[in-house]
Amino acid sequence: MTAAILSRRSVVFSGLSATGALVIGVPAVASAALQPPVMADGTNPAKEMTAFVIIEPDNTVTIRVPHQEMGQGTTTALAMLVAEELECDWAKVKVEYASANRNSKAGGNLYGRMQTVGSSGLRTSVAMMQQAGASARERLKLAAADRWKVDPAECTVSSGKCLHKATNRSLDYGALAAAAAVVQMPAEPAIRTPDKYRLVGKWTPRLDTTAKLDGSAKFGLDAQVPGMVYAAVWSAPVYGGSLKSVDEAGLKDIRGIVGVVKLKDAVVVVADRYWRAKKGLDALKIEWDAAGYGGVDSAQLNKGYVDALDKPMATAEKKGDAAAALAAASSSGGGAKLVEATYEAPFLSHSPMEPLNCTVALGPDRADVWISTQAPMAVLQMTAKETGLKPEQVYVHNAFVGGGFGRRGGAHDELLQAIAVAKQVGKPVKLIWSREQDIRRDRFRPQAAVRFRAALDGAGKPQALQARIAVGSLIRGGNGPQEVQASEPMATECIQNSFYAFPARDIGVLLKNSHIPVSFWRGVGSSQNGFFVESFMDELAHAAGQDPYQYRRALLTERPDALGVIDAMAKHSDWGQPLPKGRGRGLAILEAYGSVSGQVVEVTVSRDGKLKIDRVTCVLDPYHVANPNTVEQQMEGAVIMGLTAAVWGEITIKDGAPVESNFHNYKMARMVDTPARIDVHLVPSGGPKWGGVGEPGLGPLAPALANAVFAATGVRVRRLPLTHADLRWA
Repeated sequence: MTAAILSRRSVVFSGLSATGALVIGVPAVASAALQPPVMADGTNPAKEMTAFVIIEPDNTVTIRVPHQEMGQGTTTALAMLVAEELECDWAKVKVEYASANRNSKAGGNLYGRMQTVGSSGLRTSVAMMQQAGASARERLKLAAADRWKVDPAECTVSSGKCLHKATNRSLDYGALAAAAAVVQMPAEPAIRTPDKYRLVGKWTPRLDTTAKLDGSAKFGLDAQVPGMVYAAVWSAPVYGGSLKSVDEAGLKDIRGIVGVVKLKDAVVVVADRYWRAKKGLDALKIEWDAAGYGGVDSAQLNKGYVDALDKPMATAEKKGDAAAALAAASSSGGGAKLVEATYEAPFLSHSPMEPLNCTVALGPDRADVWISTQAPMAVLQMTAKETGLKPEQVYVHNAFVGGGFGRRGGAHDELLQAIAVAKQVGKPVKLIWSREQDIRRDRFRPQAAVRFRAALDGAGKPQALQARIAVGSLIRGGNGPQEVQASEPMATECIQNSFYAFPARDIGVLLKNSHIPVSFWRGVGSSQNGFFVESFMDELAHAAGQDPYQYRRALLTERPDALGVIDAMAKHSDWGQPLPKGRGRGLAILEAYGSVSGQVVEVTVSRDGKLKIDRVTCVLDPYHVANPNTVEQQMEGAVIMGLTAAVWGEITIKDGAPVESNFHNYKMARMVDTPARIDVHLVPSGGPKWGGVGEPGLGPLAPALANAVFAATGVRVRRLPLTHADLRWA
């Protein structure tokens, strides 16, 4: 998003809509304004391509946002940033998606990447959105001053009005929109500093709540196109496999069947109703080629990742002489200790509540796509490539996203299938993945194993850390089995350059992929590496005979932000207060996606090993908070998703294919499983940067939970999910 971060001196362009609306845009490059605007529906009359803010004559303010709404509240937070600068009437604010088509025509410099991944929905667009609001505000003031023939410095704005206090005059923004649209300014106005915020930072209801409550919100699955047909798909059970043959005899008694489309690794039945297409798919007799992977199972994969820890690795980080410190601790008799542990994490499915789906309508000189996506620009580019059209001929109709977690971040298998089917049937096609297809043909969170070795001196203080990491590569994933002595940021996140003060460090990585494709999953590397490193830190504290909170705190003295988080964790969780036998607290603290996040989990474990999570205390320092409401919701959601992954989450492989297929064997946390109490505390410490929220909130849950189990039972969990652990205690 570097190209979209704007200088305050950037030239600002504006346009006047056919209805007299003020259209404000802040281009990353001036040439973007030379291109004609075409919104996704092709009907927007605005003259300029740089529109972020539209003010209608009735004072309604429409704010166009470049990021997607997946339930995380990004659209509300981005609109708040604009409204803060614009000083409009918040009750009259509406939000709509920016157009990938317009962005493509501007070379991607208008709205930037438009990719909502890696907790980027807010933090990468703060300056861009603030500047758009400030630009609109100043134009309105200049237009009012010109009408009143007064010095612009005498004009102020408030709640959607321009004011001239000396003469007690005022004008609504809507009345000034047409005049303000043609105002030209030589330079950008300054944006507010956080100490001047009036709206940003206050708990604010979300703008998408009403639509989601009354059912009017449109998700990708709700797309309706005249003349469309429906497609149900089933892909080869074994990744890398291909279609051998299809017996279509079972279709003869099913009404509404349009046809059968055979792809290289999938079969698609097309019908006039989705249920008929799905029924037809179930009636087919299909033979598949397993491409030599039919004998692979989870036991082999698990052993392969642990064995890989003894293989040569690439060096991701090396500081000091860790080998010497480890050797000294191993042979020392003076109280020094060598602590070792190996941890494992499985494949995980994204399993968004809205399964993958895509609707496409193809014409000779235009393609329209209706899809729930985290990356509309990727959808546009993929569609252009598959259809042979130019990017400017592709229109992506964004929708609300019913969960993404990285699965909808760019690898749109459903899009490619829908385009292939539409080409063959010659009609608009709505292709829907069943839950079974969605889980079994997911691109999973990578499997991983990590071995730690640490040297402690006689006082228990760590002197060296060695880590050996074997994990699937997110960059090379999907290219079949391979082992590469190389590193990538996702593989070492939270382990390499950890904020703990280890004098010597040696981090090695082997990128190991099987035939199972992997992709980004919420929290990415921190979602599993957090479990590894914070579980090990707990083991170090125990080996040193010290309190886990105080032990960590002593290693964070150079990080005041982390100290603020961990102290708040201890305070709000009643850390140190005694608990009865069978109950325990565990904590974890991580730095990920520009924020520091920590959690304390309190559990009860019965003597026969039944686990109950009583309480989770979350603390987050994202440095700045746009809307505490949505941040709190994100933290609560991260706890539930992290709980699901830690306790039950696992994709197992048998005969080369995923076993789990639906929520009966890939369990989601139900209300009865959730903690009785989830407390969220925000401790923004300020400064120049904005941190992420959606990703950082998930990583601490698994290690804090595992550490709480140890405190309650003495059982140390080193392999996820917890269903593998025997939690019975005497």
